[in-house]
Amino acid sequence: MIVVSWGLWVGPADAQTISGEAVYAKRCASCHDQLNPRIPPKASLQRLPATRIVRALDTGAMMAIAFTMHRDERLAVASYLGTTEVVAGPPASAFCADRTIRLRSPQAGGWNGWSPGTNNARFQPPGVAGLSIDQVKNLKLKWAFGFEGDASAFAPPTVLDGHLFVGSAGGVVHAMRADRGCLKWVFQANGPVRAALLAVPLNGKQALLFGDMTGWFYAVDAETGTLLWKVQIETHDSTRLTAAATAHEGVVYIPVASWEETRSSDPEYACCTFRGSVVALRASDGTEVWKTYMVDVPKANGTNDRGTPRLGPSGIGIWATPTLDAKRNRLYVTTGDNYSSPATSLSDAVVALDLGSGRVVWSQQVTKGDAYNSACGTGGTNCPAEKGPDFDFGSPAILTTLPDGRDVLIAGQKSGIVYAFDPENDGRVLWEARVGKGGTNGGVQWGMSSDGRNVYAAVSDVGRARQNSPLDPRRYTLDPEAGGGVTALRVADGSRQWFAPPVPCPRSAPSGCSPSQPAAVTSLPGVVFAAANDGHLRAYSTDDGRTIWDFATMRAFETVNGVKAQGGSIDGPGAVVVDGMVYISSGYPRNGGVPGNVLLAFGP
Repeated sequence: MIVVSWGLWVGPADAQTISGEAVYAKRCASCHDQLNPRIPPKASLQRLPATRIVRALDTGAMMAIAFTMHRDERLAVASYLGTTEVVAGPPASAFCADRTIRLRSPQAGGWNGWSPGTNNARFQPPGVAGLSIDQVKNLKLKWAFGFEGDASAFAPPTVLDGHLFVGSAGGVVHAMRADRGCLKWVFQANGPVRAALLAVPLNGKQALLFGDMTGWFYAVDAETGTLLWKVQIETHDSTRLTAAATAHEGVVYIPVASWEETRSSDPEYACCTFRGSVVALRASDGTEVWKTYMVDVPKANGTNDRGTPRLGPSGIGIWATPTLDAKRNRLYVTTGDNYSSPATSLSDAVVALDLGSGRVVWSQQVTKGDAYNSACGTGGTNCPAEKGPDFDFGSPAILTTLPDGRDVLIAGQKSGIVYAFDPENDGRVLWEARVGKGGTNGGVQWGMSSDGRNVYAAVSDVGRARQNSPLDPRRYTLDPEAGGGVTALRVADGSRQWFAPPVPCPRSAPSGCSPSQPAAVTSLPGVVFAAANDGHLRAYSTDDGRTIWDFATMRAFETVNGVKAQGGSIDGPGAVVVDGMVYISSGYPRNGGVPGNVLLAFGP
């Protein structure tokens, strides 16, 4: 049965050809058919709406178990188990009395998309930030908003003209008053919305452009929440659109990534066929202008020891927002690793594309031979011969200007190394500096920040151990003492200005607490914000790195919409600072952290 209801789209036509009963028998029965008080039995699952089950498999408590499943399998087993009950939307009490929205066009100020500017520096100038250092020291929680039914909170908000727009693990996009958190409208996407929303002028109004984690991309009227158009960017079933798009002169540029790397741990999966790309669409109607793949079409490359076909090359997903360089007519993207052999030349690189055609103008690869997938962590048969080291880029390049007027591109890698590239000389490396140990979930993960003088890098370097408890759906447990740290590097030469050490988790912290700091960094004059897997959001002085403010989000919150909400690990979204307020989502358990479902707003 195909069910379209509040809280995720539960059934493309393809799912009808898959037996949900067979999926349950293969993937679920070994746990849910046993009599264990800590595991919901099948009978309990059959009383849940199918949409709730899909949400648990996509981004909730069961996502670490379901990561090897084709999404049609998830939809099929959810339809087999769950009811067709329509999940109610937000109650009337969660909405503002006045639901009208009026946005200026073009926009001035605010926080639009991944960064306030297309240079991806995540720096908010004083006039828009509206916060002094002394005010940051006195920040207090103003309101909390709970994401109903979610066990992850991983989307960064966009804030424009006193309104906040944010996606969710349940695929719901929320428009709300930035000062109070009451809702203006909601929009339901086909899948989870992790990417920041990008507002662009369209026909005298503002359209919100964003992707979901099933490969669909949307344009929604920012004032009403009405769908203007949507297109399926990529049909590969493992496609994820996790990063915000960027736009220029009526064209939107969309990075395309994938979770196929994790599916490879299934020895019966034919690894691998995904091809990372950048897609340029007309913002007016979603028609394609160009599409540039980062890897050639995969070809047959033998079989694994189970007889499953191998294919390659593959991979090179683009996890980060492209960086715009209108002066040179360039778009810069940082790339991921290959998923299967052979390793190719555009992986683990900064790639410059021509804005008009998508042609690769130059590329600078910093780690050669990096073919890796999740099978390598367990000695699985699908691990490519290269076996990593899995040092791809997850954070965007920052375009900034040196004191002598020269431009420089700065990018942080999972290797724990920050690089500076010369955009005038085919990306020649100007300097490199180590800020962390690096690793599969190490180094710089989601984004750095620069105020033009320094670049600020937080590192993950999380300590993880695989756990095999049948009662714990997480694949890993985290070391409460390993990882983290924030470093300030001089933009001109990469020299270290200061280092702020991590803070180990207290003994009383829940399992999943970690001092690692994978989340994106944000800066404003005098202040750097960095968050951690321990749930803390901290503000540091740009002068010496000392902590000037600290808030622990890993707790329960009373919310403005009446939803039961809990903070958890912060992995991915960084702080968003606009008009004297600081916003951040808390709760991301995907890599072994602590779940949560809350958006927090702070002010002096």
